Amino acid sequence: MRKKTTVARISNSSTANIIDAAASTGSAQAGAERRVTSYDVALLAGVSQSAVSRCFKPGASVSPATHAKVMQAAIALDYIPNAAARSLITRRSNLVAVIISNLANLYYPQILSELSQQIARQGKRLLLFTLEREADIGKALCDVWQYQVDGAIVAAWLSDEQMAEFARRDVPLVLFNRNPRDNAVPAVLCDQAEAARLLVSRLAEAGHRQFAIIDGPGDSAVAQERKSGVLDRLLELRLPAPIVVSGNYNYASGGHGLRKVIDRLGRVPDAVICGNDIMAIGCLDTARHELGIQVPLQMSVAGFDALEASGWLSYDITTLRQPVQKMAIEAVAMLNDRMERRGGSAERRRYCSYLVEGSTARLSAEPVYIAQRFGMMAAA
Repeated sequence: MRKKTTVARISNSSTANIIDAAASTGSAQAGAERRVTSYDVALLAGVSQSAVSRCFKPGASVSPATHAKVMQAAIALDYIPNAAARSLITRRSNLVAVIISNLANLYYPQILSELSQQIARQGKRLLLFTLEREADIGKALCDVWQYQVDGAIVAAWLSDEQMAEFARRDVPLVLFNRNPRDNAVPAVLCDQAEAARLLVSRLAEAGHRQFAIIDGPGDSAVAQERKSGVLDRLLELRLPAPIVVSGNYNYASGGHGLRKVIDRLGRVPDAVICGNDIMAIGCLDTARHELGIQVPLQMSVAGFDALEASGWLSYDITTLRQPVQKMAIEAVAMLNDRMERRGGSAERRRYCSYLVEGSTARLSAEPVYIAQRFGMMAAA
C-alpha cells in the first residue's frame, strides 16, 4: 500500500528548523511518491496557500518575512511551481506569442533576443512561431489559439479578418515593423520607405544616375515599403527608372540578382540597392570575385538592417540600422499595457533608421542623417 505523505506545520522561520521539519515528517521523500504542491509548502511554512502563490508571482505584494519562510520551505521540499495549474487559477498562460517569417533575414535573432529579454522581465515567456512565408500566417494562428497565449507580437502581414480574430478572442496584439491599416491595432515600426528615400538622396547627390534594385519577397511588407521608397525618390529626382529584379532575402539572390541586372541593362549600374544585407553581401561577392567589378569605384552597393556580418572588414556594407532594442522595449511595454488594462490606445510608435556609412558606396560629402532629419515620431 502506498505510503501517505504528511507535512508538519511549524511556526519557526529559521531555515534549519524548516529543513528539519521537512525531513522528520518524510517530506524529503515526497517527490518520489507524489508531486509536492503549494499546499505542502504552505503547511510547512505556516502560511496560507494564497501567500505561497503570491511569493511566486512577479510583482505581487508579500512581506519579506513571509517571502523568506515560503522560500525556505520550498527549498526544503524541492518545490517547483506548476505553471499549468497556476494558469487554471489565474486564467493566464503567461505566454506571449511572437510570430515572424523565416525569410525575414539573419537580422531577426537580435530582435528575438531583445523581445525575449523584455518579455521575461514582465514575468512571461516567449512562444515562438516561425513562417516559411508571411502568407502562411493563417496556419500559424491556428496553433497560437491552442496555446491560449496572453498576448502576441506579430512581425508579419495580417489581414483585416485576422486582426479582428485577435479582438474577438480577446488576445491583445502589437504589430512589429508592420504598418496596420486598422487604426485599432497598436504598432512599433521603422519608416522603411523614408529610410530608402534618404539612401537614394545620398547616392544621387554623389553622382549616381542609373540605379538597380534587388527586391525582397513579394509577400514581405517591409521589402515592398523599401522598394516603394526607392522608386518614389528616383521619380522625384527625375532619374532613369531603375532595373528591378526579384530576390528572396538570401545570399544567392544577391549574386543572381546582379547578373540579371547587368543582363537587362547591358552594363554595370551606378548603384545597386538590395532589400537586405544578406543579398547585398551576395551581390558584393559576385561583383568582386566573379565579375571583376570594382566596388565602389565602378558600382556602389547598399543594403538594409546592419546585421553583424555587414560590418566585417571584408564587407563593410553601406546599410541602414534600425533601433532594435528601443523597438523591442516599446513593443513589449505596449503589449503589457494592453494585457493588464484589456484596452488602451492603439498607438503607433515610429522610429527611423540611421545610415551606416560603409566602404561599398560612394555617398555625398554632406551627410544627411535620418535620425537628425526625422527623429522618432509618435502618432495615436
